[in-house]
Amino acid sequence: MSEHTFAIQGASCQGCAGKIRRALETVEGVEQVQVDLDTQRVTISGEANPDALQAALQESGYAADPPATATPSAHSSKAPAADASEQQLSISGATCASCVSSIEKALRHTPGVTDASMNLADRSARVQGSASLDSLIRAVENAGYGASAMHGDPQQHRQHQRQQQQAHYRQLLGHTALGIGVGGPLMAWGLLGGDMAVTDQSRWAWLAVGLVCLAVLLVAGRHFYISAWKAFRHHNANMDTLVALGTGAAWLYSMAVVLFPQTLPVSARHVYFEASAMIIGLINLGQALEVRARGKTSQAVERLLDLGAKTARVIRDGEEQDLPVEQVRTGDTLRIRPGEKVAVDGQVLEGDSQLDESMLTGEPMPVRKHSGDTLHAGTLNQSGTLLYRATAVGKDTALAQIVELVKKAQGSKPSIGRLADRISAVFVPTIMLIAVAAALLWYNLGPDPRLTHMLVVATSVLIIACPCALGLATPMSVMVGVGKAAEAGILIRDGEALQTSAKLDTIVLDKTGTITEGKPAVSGILCSDGQQEDSLLALAAGLEAGSEHPLAHAILDAARERSLTRARVTAFQAHNGLGVSARQGEQTLRLGNRRWLEEQGIAVNLDLSALTDAGATPLLLARDRQLLGAIGVADRIKPDSAEAIARLRQAGLKVVMITGDVAASAHAIARQAGVDEVMAEVLPADKADRVKALQAQGATVAMVGDGINDAPALAQADVGFAIGSGTDVAIESAGVTLMGGSLHGVADAIAISAATVRNIKQNLFGAFVYNSLGVPLAAGLLYPFTGALLSPVIAGAAMSLSSVTVVSNANRLRWFNARKSRGDTP
Repeated sequence: MSEHTFAIQGASCQGCAGKIRRALETVEGVEQVQVDLDTQRVTISGEANPDALQAALQESGYAADPPATATPSAHSSKAPAADASEQQLSISGATCASCVSSIEKALRHTPGVTDASMNLADRSARVQGSASLDSLIRAVENAGYGASAMHGDPQQHRQHQRQQQQAHYRQLLGHTALGIGVGGPLMAWGLLGGDMAVTDQSRWAWLAVGLVCLAVLLVAGRHFYISAWKAFRHHNANMDTLVALGTGAAWLYSMAVVLFPQTLPVSARHVYFEASAMIIGLINLGQALEVRARGKTSQAVERLLDLGAKTARVIRDGEEQDLPVEQVRTGDTLRIRPGEKVAVDGQVLEGDSQLDESMLTGEPMPVRKHSGDTLHAGTLNQSGTLLYRATAVGKDTALAQIVELVKKAQGSKPSIGRLADRISAVFVPTIMLIAVAAALLWYNLGPDPRLTHMLVVATSVLIIACPCALGLATPMSVMVGVGKAAEAGILIRDGEALQTSAKLDTIVLDKTGTITEGKPAVSGILCSDGQQEDSLLALAAGLEAGSEHPLAHAILDAARERSLTRARVTAFQAHNGLGVSARQGEQTLRLGNRRWLEEQGIAVNLDLSALTDAGATPLLLARDRQLLGAIGVADRIKPDSAEAIARLRQAGLKVVMITGDVAASAHAIARQAGVDEVMAEVLPADKADRVKALQAQGATVAMVGDGINDAPALAQADVGFAIGSGTDVAIESAGVTLMGGSLHGVADAIAISAATVRNIKQNLFGAFVYNSLGVPLAAGLLYPFTGALLSPVIAGAAMSLSSVTVVSNANRLRWFNARKSRGDTP
């Protein structure tokens, strides 16, 4: 049997691994697939064709280029482990999708890098692999851009980033004022009838104007020309290349007219100084508006960071002192008073209070905390004073890890964005060729003045073609959508999970702990003639006092809620799988299942259907040979499960419940919850197979669970939703984590995902339509009908507007309300 090992990229969770496995298992000859997320390698055993395997990997969206190895070997071993550490860079100088493509290409070709991705929206790049920081920075600089490491505290970094954005915004406004301040009056002069042609009398005046406009280009447009020159030196082209060529051509042509008017026909002695200055001013204005709008997209992360406390009351050497939260150490004892935020993660040592944890879970109801309970940084203490021990500080707190997960997800790319990436790689060179072709056509075939028309067409094509909108279309929406989800207590691991969640048609819900509370409780009591509920419950509580079974805890809790005194019993015995027995005086008490009591010669003459139809497990209580009654114990569904499931069904999803319970109990819960289909008596190991069977029928499946036994099914599903109160294994296997325990979080996540994907499609459609219409118009498509060409100034304004439109449309997601959406388009 042969083995083939391929490099993969972008696979960050078990959901990704499951998608890769499913893609490869469709290839004939594959017997086993092993995905190693740490080394970003996949090993396939069998006799499959390597080319077919590579094609399947490409189809899955996780193939690396080129593959690490694809050579069959009868005894090949696992690929050596690589350092899969992740580094984050702050990028400067990137302005469009072409810049992103160049930077990612440079990083991925750096030795030791297994994957790299850049987020144009927040100008950051994430790099996985063993490459050194210096080599990564050098690679970006060699590509013509700037890079620096993201060090320090997240709050400090965000503050520094905010200050940089504000400074950049003010600088762009200054450049805007300069460009429009010079170009505006010149344009007004031409529109009001002033002569824009060079004559012997006006020649020196136009020379002065040209020198003033040169100052505008060198000051307000300096960054465009520097960036274009760097790109040219590194054999690249970007948006700044188009701006520099367009404005430079307009200014150079105008100066040639001023300096050598006799070499041109009179009809071509028109200057375009106002166009060069106005274009620089308008593009700077567009970038300023983009920077301002872009800052709003990161507000979700900033709000999460602002949740953290700035100081903590620490008890050291018997004295209480207020210290900066950065100085708190693991093991410190802290005090939190009413109205204060929890400074670091910890465990309650003393006290009792109510805490608002809505910032983590999205659930509005406060949670009671007492000795032994866990506290999370950023949650708000509402009443009472608590002493607690610090268990995690700094970047190890749950809040810090959530912020990091959100930022990572915001920088990820769903597959829908890869179309823009592919186009951006050839976009700028294509536009340059179109501009040259259009100029040649107008010069050779156009009407007089041909030279002027050629200049106007070439400049307009270069200016109006904006790869910025393409580059921003996906990351802006993902940033806002993932941040919006985080505010609702939903952590989306990556862009792929976001996109897949939007096209689900089947959702599989684990029963225990997901639909139900996961904690059995007394749901009803049936009494034989002459018996009373309280006396039955007191006897049962006395019997169960020595048992550790979950059903015993349910009976003891019910007796405690009714303030009943437990019956005194002796000679307690537990009968495994049957029930318990004890002595009360000379009489024998038994509490257990029907079969056991009947074996003991006790006649069961009670109709138990009222309990079993409701999904309860009946525990029968008898004294000697007399049946006293039955106590129904059931795992009650959560108060809002039925409403949340109704939301999922209204959204067009088929809802399936999967459980290991017997069919009768499962169907009873299903009736209460309102699910479409029940899979009962399913062993934990078989849950993933049931999910796979649904996928084989063509369904796009989500799995929702909270236990270790749900982890394989979560990984097998197209998207796994882990209940945040569940196990770490389940959370690691899922693409989406719900910090709260409500199924409304699933409906919210799907609604937010659908809204985000719609928003991305709107952005991409707008960007494609803009360029599809704008470039032909700039090339003179309407000239035969209107007799006029598109002004380069109008082209510059349209270019700026396209980017601002994409950013503004993405920001509309910030007002999207998932629970009120019911399918409404944001």
